[in-house]
Amino acid sequence: MYGAQIAFKNYSITKGIWDSPWIGFNHFVRFFNSYDFWRIMKNTLLLSLYHLVATFPFPVLFALGLHYIANVRFRKTLQLVTYAPHFISVVVMVGLILQFLSPRIGPMAVLTERLGLHMPNVMGDASWFKSVYVWSDVWQHTGFSCIIFIAALAGIDPALHEAALMDGASKVRRIWHIDVPGIMPIAIILLILNVGRIFDLGFEKVLLMQNPLNTRSSEIIDTYVYNVGLKSMVPNFSYASAIGLFKNVIAFILVMSVNQLSKKFGQSSLW
Repeated sequence: MYGAQIAFKNYSITKGIWDSPWIGFNHFVRFFNSYDFWRIMKNTLLLSLYHLVATFPFPVLFALGLHYIANVRFRKTLQLVTYAPHFISVVVMVGLILQFLSPRIGPMAVLTERLGLHMPNVMGDASWFKSVYVWSDVWQHTGFSCIIFIAALAGIDPALHEAALMDGASKVRRIWHIDVPGIMPIAIILLILNVGRIFDLGFEKVLLMQNPLNTRSSEIIDTYVYNVGLKSMVPNFSYASAIGLFKNVIAFILVMSVNQLSKKFGQSSLW
């Protein structure tokens, strides 16, 4: 909170935080009136919503699938294989994406060439950026994210499944009426937390995947702060802080709103 006041000052390193002059909401007004404001907000919101909708259901579905695999060795092997990509660093991950989607030497380019097709320059096309970013995240983090749902499924009373089997319930019915309600409280809590991080997309991955050809679609709030507020010839720490504070306030409002909606509909909530 001490450093947050930089957003309301014309911060100077030589004067320090306390002695820098107050300028109120000037930096916020400058950001709202900037030419790039709506483009950046649109890119951030679309990528965030796409990421949330695509990545949230897969861990739940994968956990349910693993839970009903009878072969223990196969289940553990499958979980290990899908769990491992989570530990690949962002730099290595982006390097793999660039190599895999290379229009000249990538595996996709070789495959399409053998099929007599043309491999487009995916990373050079702004329309492909969001899909590449989101689905690479799905592949990398689904195995790790499903762990909490596997733990929730393990905590469901086995007597419920035994009673359902005695009544002749199918596997689909048991999933729908026992497993889904059993993991729903955890899912709601994670959804609320994910909504709070809706503007926190992973600055490093976006920046590493960004290039002059896809900037129109890949420029988000975090990269804009880095490029305009910090990377410029004369870094403007106050302007960068104001944009960051604006992002955090929006995230706080979203968490509060989703939490209230969850309580209103009788579901679990953070508080």
